[in-house]
Amino acid sequence: MELRPYQQEAREAVEHQWREVDRTLLVLPTGCGKTIVFASVTADRVSAGDRVLILAHRGELLEQAADKLRQAVGLGCAVEKAGESCLGSWYRVVVGSVQTLMREKRLEQFPPDYFGTIVIDEAHHAVSDSYRRILDHFSDAKVLGVTATPDRGDMRDLGVVFESLAYEYTLPRAIREGYLTPIQALTVPLTLDISGVSMQSGDFKASEIDTALDPYLEQIAGEMAQLCADRKTVVFLPLVKTSQKFRDILNASGFRAAEVNGESTDRAEVLADFDAGKYNVLCNSMLLTEGWDCPSVDCVVVLRPTKVRGLYCQMVGRGTRLSPGKGNLLLLDFLWMTERHELCHPASLICESEEVARRMTENLAEETGCPVDLEEAVQQASEDVIAQREEALAKQLEEMRKRKRRLVDPLQYEMSIQAEDLADYVPAFGWEVLPPTAEQQEALSRAGILPDGVESAGKARLLLDRLAKRREEGLTTPKQIRFLEQRGFRSVGTWSFASAKHMIDRIAGNGWKTPRSIVPAEYKPGEERADWRKDSTFWMP
Repeated sequence: MELRPYQQEAREAVEHQWREVDRTLLVLPTGCGKTIVFASVTADRVSAGDRVLILAHRGELLEQAADKLRQAVGLGCAVEKAGESCLGSWYRVVVGSVQTLMREKRLEQFPPDYFGTIVIDEAHHAVSDSYRRILDHFSDAKVLGVTATPDRGDMRDLGVVFESLAYEYTLPRAIREGYLTPIQALTVPLTLDISGVSMQSGDFKASEIDTALDPYLEQIAGEMAQLCADRKTVVFLPLVKTSQKFRDILNASGFRAAEVNGESTDRAEVLADFDAGKYNVLCNSMLLTEGWDCPSVDCVVVLRPTKVRGLYCQMVGRGTRLSPGKGNLLLLDFLWMTERHELCHPASLICESEEVARRMTENLAEETGCPVDLEEAVQQASEDVIAQREEALAKQLEEMRKRKRRLVDPLQYEMSIQAEDLADYVPAFGWEVLPPTAEQQEALSRAGILPDGVESAGKARLLLDRLAKRREEGLTTPKQIRFLEQRGFRSVGTWSFASAKHMIDRIAGNGWKTPRSIVPAEYKPGEERADWRKDSTFWMP
């Protein structure tokens, strides 16, 4: 089976990481074929002579993994689950239930070297004791964690289990490259008061959300009738009884609504009917967050507010797959009122920085009733945050720009290229907190960045990766940024390489003085145009 470019990149990145560490992580958004990738990696390891264990916490995920391995790479699987055992099987791949394998008596049947490779599906669960007990038993195995949601509240939690992030394919990139559908967020001007809801296991208590939500169900149905009557919608609710009640309200409002839950005897039939168009709304109590795909879903309504980003991403991910005739995914976001806790919002899907996410949420709240493209929204929020930071750091940045040094300060560089992810970077894995290596420092210096201001190896790698990407995209170099910002130009990091070279050449041709017709602080590239050879290079005296 031919892999997409990013899937092949992921496959190669995993193999590369395994030369350096034993446990690595792969992050792909829902709908981007993570099962295909780990199936390919599994086939590679089997070819190398390994016996491979694929772990999951739900039977449906094990069945999906086995089916995909058979279809994609032609590998059959043994099963380690309840009354079924893989011991004695000639298959080199085993799909195993965590709940089964975690038991001491079950683990004792396996020599510690029985599996050479372990793949963990939905790896955001891997921080739990059950997974760690299994990994500790097979301590010498290479481990790949695969997830669409790289954190359980915080990526640093996964840093306890995994040693590196091999590859991450982001949601914005997947949308830009045409592998996932664009997302539009619509803030609904209906304020739901959940300020009195307490917490349980790190999230809002479902039973109390249910009580707080109940008075608003009729209003929500009315809003949906105005906003998504012509869409195929999935609604997530806190409890089964609420899901069933809301189904009835929606049907009374003119929708064709159905409901599924863990006890539904006709679940498969209802899901098939929804897929076929018999129903246009499907209500559920958090049943469909993992392992269910219906690409034609083009609207998601989250009526189970959460502060857990991973859970929120899983819910919205039910609607991000491509489908014929599907233009975008509409995400309805209600104005949940809570005084004590930060809620996940559409910004949580796409923003790495909490500061940018807060600003984006504020911006979207000001646009109630109007769908907003998430990529455009995050771009605006990023620019707003950078502008605020530049204002707060104005004196410090001005001093940096005036320094007569050959290299640009990292902070100045981050602000100039508007990289809030660099400014907010926090190491997640053990090696990332170490000081930059001599090789990293030398590479940063060659690129034009002062290495003394880079505090960790993880930050250094992120900077070097960003430099390489910017070279590929034809954007300004650190040396160009330093040169032009010393002369009063602003945000040169957002310019193209050619625009910066054009300005530097003009200054050089004017005796290294800025032409009188140009006001650096107000200048924007594109105001003057000139043709330059594609192979031109930046010259610095």
